[in-house]
Amino acid sequence: MADTKLIQSRYRLLDLIGRGGMGEVWRARDESLGRLVAVKCLKPMVPQHDQASTRILRERFRREARVAASLQHRGVTVVHDFGEHDGVLYLVMELLEGHNLSQLLEENQQRPLPVDHVVDIAEQVADALGYTHRQGIVHRDLKPANIMRLTDGTVKICDFGIARLGHDIGVTSRLTTSGIAMGTPHYMSPEQIGGKEVDHRSDLYSLGCVLYEIATGVPPFDLDDAWAVLVGHRDTQPEPPRTHRAELPGFFDRVVLDLLAKAPDERPADAGDLRRRIVLGRTGGQAVTGLAYPLTGPPDATPPAAIRPGSELPSWARDMTPGHKATASLNPRAVLADPAAGLTGRWTTAKPTATPAGTDDSTGLRPVPPARSALASGLLADLAGRHSAGVDLGRLGRWEEAGEVHRAVAAERESVLGPDHPDTLASRYEVGLTLSRTGRAADALREFGQVAAGRERVLGPDHPQTLAARQQTAHVLGQLGRHFEAHQVYAAVLAARTRSMGPDHPETLRCRHNLAFNLSRLGRPEESWQLATQVADDRARLLGATHPDTLATRYEVAYTLGRLGRWAEALETYQDVARARAATLGADHPDTLAARYEAGISLGRLGRSAEALELYRGLVADRTRVGGPSDAETLRARHGLGVNLGRMGRWEEALAEARDVCAIRGRTLGADHPDSVTSCREVAVALGWLGRWTDALTAYRQVAEARRRALGPDHPETLAARHDEAHCLDRLGRKEESAELFRTLAAHRAQNALPPH
Repeated sequence: MADTKLIQSRYRLLDLIGRGGMGEVWRARDESLGRLVAVKCLKPMVPQHDQASTRILRERFRREARVAASLQHRGVTVVHDFGEHDGVLYLVMELLEGHNLSQLLEENQQRPLPVDHVVDIAEQVADALGYTHRQGIVHRDLKPANIMRLTDGTVKICDFGIARLGHDIGVTSRLTTSGIAMGTPHYMSPEQIGGKEVDHRSDLYSLGCVLYEIATGVPPFDLDDAWAVLVGHRDTQPEPPRTHRAELPGFFDRVVLDLLAKAPDERPADAGDLRRRIVLGRTGGQAVTGLAYPLTGPPDATPPAAIRPGSELPSWARDMTPGHKATASLNPRAVLADPAAGLTGRWTTAKPTATPAGTDDSTGLRPVPPARSALASGLLADLAGRHSAGVDLGRLGRWEEAGEVHRAVAAERESVLGPDHPDTLASRYEVGLTLSRTGRAADALREFGQVAAGRERVLGPDHPQTLAARQQTAHVLGQLGRHFEAHQVYAAVLAARTRSMGPDHPETLRCRHNLAFNLSRLGRPEESWQLATQVADDRARLLGATHPDTLATRYEVAYTLGRLGRWAEALETYQDVARARAATLGADHPDTLAARYEAGISLGRLGRSAEALELYRGLVADRTRVGGPSDAETLRARHGLGVNLGRMGRWEEALAEARDVCAIRGRTLGADHPDSVTSCREVAVALGWLGRWTDALTAYRQVAEARRRALGPDHPETLAARHDEAHCLDRLGRKEESAELFRTLAAHRAQNALPPH
């Protein structure tokens, strides 16, 4: 591969930055888009006559590409492209600016990392693992060299080369019978060492080893004999991290020891549970339970150095070396020991048309000057930490607080780095997200527009980060009801994603999904249904039928079926999605509960109100248990319950339910919130059915006034509320007032070319 400088007439290989078991990693330039990327190539590892082993390695590499391309999470390395050139398989990934954990320890002179960094890394890796495990993927080779911390504080997991697809057991079995050792001894779980079946809990054990090392400076079993290391993992209790470093917080000590439990069942249930325990610990929440070992004093066990090779260990381990610990000496100019190591890059401006003085002639890119001083470096590190804290607040749903943090960091980054530096733009992107999540869509639109323009100047129009900002622009246009403009932006982003990433890339499919969603809101349900059906089929083919993204698109298919009046098909689809989400995400996951809610809507539309009523009773109970009685989704389920009580003629009960929900929504959301207004209208409907037209008139007038304030006097929903008001006047015998209001509405509709109500 060293002789091949240009791959597929597009990727110019510049220099080798990593070599390991799965191949070589090169820093390269994408000639089509003018951006730096990392290109991973499968290197020959076996004699050419050993066709079986070669086939296994190639299949593993192809599987890595499929696995990696299916993962879309800020904590997982982005894959841009995949292919084969002159018999060599290659994978094109984002070129990351930062260092892997092995390098961070080396730069720290083999001393452990700062405690706050260790805890932050633990939480971010737990979040990323939680995502990958929910996709049915187990990494199986988690180690410091495969975890990177970027300059903005983001932590990413790299190299899914031997990841196991949970639904692909047959392929996995073939790939693990070749006698090639899977994993690295210092970070292997006991069940992995014993050749037993592994699941997500094996990754948790490996993460425990990584956290132990970056927190203490040494792995749990710091031995030079590979057999002793393996036996230590299998038979010996590790010393508590605080015996090496007393300043570590107690909760962290307990979390790491629980991760290192020998039996998988004794470890945290999943990565989500692990992350919750870390968040509780770092924020001073309830103490973590499940202590696996005493906090002080070494364990009572046979020292691993005294153990000699035995038949209990697998045959493939007999010739193993311990492998590199994170603190192993690294020569920055030497080829790195792992394919994921050293995937770092510098921020550069766009390639100039002419090569000015000081430009690197080999790349045509401006090098970044070194940090002005240690003080400046410390400031940037502090800003990166604060950025990460803001992201964490957003993950917890504390969007207002997250917005304050990101605005402050964005201002300081702009002062230090400039307005177009990627870090500055990353902070402003997060500001836009917080604005969107807090109902300030107009402000979010302005922010995303400026970020997109800045990224286009710096990174180019087709860079994934530029397209992400443009896609968020389309999203907030939709929030503002400007669906035609949103459609135009989505269409342009889709064309760019298809051109630069290919039609089957997950981000291309995500954009097509968004386009289908927006078509429905444009009043084009038939086109929306056709596109959503195609996207659902493509996602099922590439990601699997039960992948969350596939189910999200099937949910949209069901919505468009409802818009088309095909309620029986909509119901069946919603029910299928609800069952699949319950199996893959859990019965209490918000997406599962959302699908159940929509199934209730479909039942009501089909006249099956008794079934809908029963469904909503169960949903109210589940929503109350999960989110509380005043949660917006609990109240939405209660609203559905009240509607179906009315459909069954139980209007007194329906009125009581609507009034209670309306009162709670008014207190928690405000009287003019759309949900509060909807409940107020439901009160009016119930009053009308009970013949209490005077009270109904008052309620309908409240609805009309609230909609006038929020939507304007000419909005169709405002006019519909005034139509209800005229109907009440008629039922009260106030014929002249009713006739006058009907004439006013008719003239208004004629003037504005609105369809009759």
